[in-house]
Amino acid sequence: MDWDKLRIFHAVASAGSFTHAGQMLTLSQSAVSRQISALEEEINTPLFQRHARGLTLTDEGEMLYSAVSDVLARLAQAEEALKNVHDAPRGSLKITSTYGIGSYWLVPRLAILLKECPELEIHLMMEDRELDLSQREADVAIRMRAPVQADLIQRKLFTVHYHVYATQEYLDGVGTPEKLDDIPDHTVISYGETAPAEVRDVNWLADHAKRCHRPHAKGRIVRINNVTGVLNAALTGLGIVSVPDYVAIQYPQLIRILPDVAGPSFDVHLVYADALRQSKRVAAFRDFLVREAKNWCY
Repeated sequence: MDWDKLRIFHAVASAGSFTHAGQMLTLSQSAVSRQISALEEEINTPLFQRHARGLTLTDEGEMLYSAVSDVLARLAQAEEALKNVHDAPRGSLKITSTYGIGSYWLVPRLAILLKECPELEIHLMMEDRELDLSQREADVAIRMRAPVQADLIQRKLFTVHYHVYATQEYLDGVGTPEKLDDIPDHTVISYGETAPAEVRDVNWLADHAKRCHRPHAKGRIVRINNVTGVLNAALTGLGIVSVPDYVAIQYPQLIRILPDVAGPSFDVHLVYADALRQSKRVAAFRDFLVREAKNWCY
């Protein structure tokens, strides 16, 4: 059997659709479909049951998927063993994180990591969607929730806390809210409708403003679907915002208000595949993150 077809078959089986597999492999949906049809003709066996909601594996497909998964795992272990021949961690390390954690917590610390590991090549992919570690879309992930897959290793790093902030410019113009129920009279800057499911509560302040809205209230909600946009809007004095403390501490012009009101909190985890347990690259990055998280106590 042709290995390229088997690799595409594994991606389709993992993704559950030709379209999603094509996105992972940077191939068109039609090209993926042709490769799967060619593989089924080659072995004279149907591998998928096709229906309106997607694809499911046949019994024969399940058998082949298990075999290909074993081969991919062995190849990953062999690749890691070859990279670990050298004493120092070296080579490319693909890291995925949310945009907020990546931009405002990880990036400011990367210079320390590269100084300690000069032969390490960092490839940081900041996306609010979760990349598939089992498909090697990334080597390690920094996530705002613990994984549920059994073949993933996790390590809690720290807890993110959200509080309420505004600039002095905004407060001078509109006044400072004294209690949470005053929020409907203020402009609230919200993350938007597309917040990842695991951090949906980041819009708690806007949700409260809507619940407590009164006739003739002077407030409004401004929705921006990017943490940098939310932050910049707050810094210009547009309104009140709930942001993580690790972001706010970097901007002295943001003043914490409603000090007795706490927003949501999320545990941040380092996640990587069990196949990379012995990787020197992953171990170096893990030890670096654990140390930085311990030293960071805000």
